[in-house]
Amino acid sequence: MASLSEILIIRGLMPIETIDQVSGEPGADEAQVRELVERGILTESQVASARAAELGLAFVDLTEFPVDRSAIALVPAGLVRRHDVLPIGRDGASLLLAMSDPHDVLALDDVRASVPMPVRPVLAERSDLLAAINRFVRSDGELSELTTAIVEDSDASSTDVALADSVEDDAPIVRFVNLLISQAIQDHASDIHIEPAEREVMVRYRIDGVLHEMNRAPKNIQNGVISRLKIMSDIDIAERRKPQDGRMSVMHAGRKIDLRVATLPTVYGEKVVMRILDNSSTGMGMEQLRLLERNAAVYRESYTKPYGMILVTGPTGSGKSTTLYTTLNEVSKPEINVITVEDPVEYRLAGINQVQVNPKAGLTFASALRSILRSDPDVVLIGEIRDHETAQIAIEAALTGHLVLSTLHTNDAPSAVTRLIEMDIEPFLVGSALDCVVAQRLARKLCDRCKEPYQHSPEELAHLRFAFDPLHGIPVLHRPVGCSSCSNTGYRGRIALHEVMPVTEEIERLAVERASAAEIGRVAQAQGMLTLRQDGWMKAQLGMTSVEEILRVVA
Repeated sequence: MASLSEILIIRGLMPIETIDQVSGEPGADEAQVRELVERGILTESQVASARAAELGLAFVDLTEFPVDRSAIALVPAGLVRRHDVLPIGRDGASLLLAMSDPHDVLALDDVRASVPMPVRPVLAERSDLLAAINRFVRSDGELSELTTAIVEDSDASSTDVALADSVEDDAPIVRFVNLLISQAIQDHASDIHIEPAEREVMVRYRIDGVLHEMNRAPKNIQNGVISRLKIMSDIDIAERRKPQDGRMSVMHAGRKIDLRVATLPTVYGEKVVMRILDNSSTGMGMEQLRLLERNAAVYRESYTKPYGMILVTGPTGSGKSTTLYTTLNEVSKPEINVITVEDPVEYRLAGINQVQVNPKAGLTFASALRSILRSDPDVVLIGEIRDHETAQIAIEAALTGHLVLSTLHTNDAPSAVTRLIEMDIEPFLVGSALDCVVAQRLARKLCDRCKEPYQHSPEELAHLRFAFDPLHGIPVLHRPVGCSSCSNTGYRGRIALHEVMPVTEEIERLAVERASAAEIGRVAQAQGMLTLRQDGWMKAQLGMTSVEEILRVVA
């Protein structure tokens, strides 16, 4: 039987001279192949396929294989996760079991003992296998079992106390909450909503900007779940009449994930919303913001200046913080002093001084900003400009040699100029201090594996008010289809649509004249600014998103 390296050589994937370098010692062949993987000469998929041939097993590419969900249901989820195996379908009377280590006899024996049919192992690349397990083997079944256990174990007279004090790792309420959080992280959710209703508790995840109902639980576990979350977030469990805020950290797949927790009293009990703060987004580079070439050039010119104000505008959840943190990463250097004032501090950044607003202690945006300006900053980030006082200090800081980054709630970039003037900031100061405004929205990104090309008719595009050049023909667009990789939604991840407006002399003059946002917008477009809709249309033509998504997020 051919060895692993010989199979790779036969397939033309490995230089033939390498076989002479392999000694006869046990594991030498494997070590040689692993070295070539580390050097980038071979891929994990190529090695897994060759290893399958060496062992006489079939190789399965789980990114393309149509996994049979009914086969997955035959094996308990706990068994699948414990052994890192996945039932993917049937071959006649046998169950196909995807494995990365076919020598794991214990795993095979456990699966064979749990299903009333022969089991046939097939080989899969380990990273693809783990991703498929996370995608297909959800915690729903285990959550239902835990819900039943909690209801059966709880005593009506002392339910709240018993559940609130259940801090053992194996307590049903603890496992229930941990599963809710870990499933949300696996699903790439941005928020977890726990919503009390009249007779039940509903759990919803916000995935790619859209809420999905994930679980319904009996009403009698409500107080226990909420109390457990309050304990984890260091929130007063006795206070149920007013909103509270907290923060917790959990470990998931070797990574520390922070969650911002907010409670809100409703008529049926306290609603809890947890914002999942994945610190990996703070390490993004500017190219990952997906700014179009013109927008990237304009924005780069602004944030590389030593002074001036840059505003990022948009509704809550439009990615403003991600854009600002990415910009901070670009400008932050050991030789400059960067200070932020935020409410709350969402992401902890190394090498940056971050201040948490605390109104109860008298530390507001305005008072913190005054203190920051006495701390010799080069770059200042203000979480949000909410009032006249904060706006005034920020404008003065930008005019006195500081680079000021902040956010504002407006629908588009031109409206930021008029909003500052409405806050009673002198128009000439707004025009002088403001250097660039970026408005943005988040649209769902089309799944690269299943998106389907098509063409609209010219009449449809005209009706939708999307411009195209007839000389170049009707543009090829893409629409969502749905596959196992994107959980049959057709979308995977999100991209930002941008409207980048540099404050030129003409716009500065319009600000001094107190011109309307519409007038400022017309001048900005004449100078080359792409509106949110135009930016989205260009990204749709590049195959990043769909026309339906643009229409959903942009007026």
